[in-house]
Amino acid sequence: MDREEQIEILKETCVKNLEVIGEDPQREGLAKTPERMARTFLELTKGYSMDPVATLKSAMFQEDYDQMVVVKDIEFYSLCEHHILPFFGKVHVAYIPNGHIVGLSKIPRMVDIFSHRLQVQEHLTKQICDCLQQALNPLGAIVVIEAQHMCIQMRGIEKQGSTTTTMYYTGVFENIEKRKEFLSLIRN
Repeated sequence: MDREEQIEILKETCVKNLEVIGEDPQREGLAKTPERMARTFLELTKGYSMDPVATLKSAMFQEDYDQMVVVKDIEFYSLCEHHILPFFGKVHVAYIPNGHIVGLSKIPRMVDIFSHRLQVQEHLTKQICDCLQQALNPLGAIVVIEAQHMCIQMRGIEKQGSTTTTMYYTGVFENIEKRKEFLSLIRN
């Protein structure tokens, strides 16, 4: 299905949703909303058409470096797969090279690819870590995500300012001292 077909289907769905809640999809303020919603939804989920492993591998370099590489405070936003509401925050990533490093801009690009899919934070954390492990075969990788969830703040329990933190790690980060070293680096 091409992009224009996707837009038409999403527009029809939006019109029906507006009608169901009692709105008039033809009124001036809403007349262009179905198309804007369709294009926005496709933009927010563009990660499905991208390959995060290929992205990392496109900038891999042989390097004799075996200490921790940390990229922290990577801003992201995603859509919760349960409510289709945003969650957003920061991702902190580290890996210990095993003969290869990656161009640093590729790590935030990989984060964007995964976050531009319907997600839960726990799965997003694991996907990023597993992708690093698969693409680079490092001695270990670790990912921490700190995020605010609109499904907690806008609906249901309506608790403002709450933050969820998740962590996933592989290899040498199984060692608590390595994890502590990483956590101290992202806190400073």
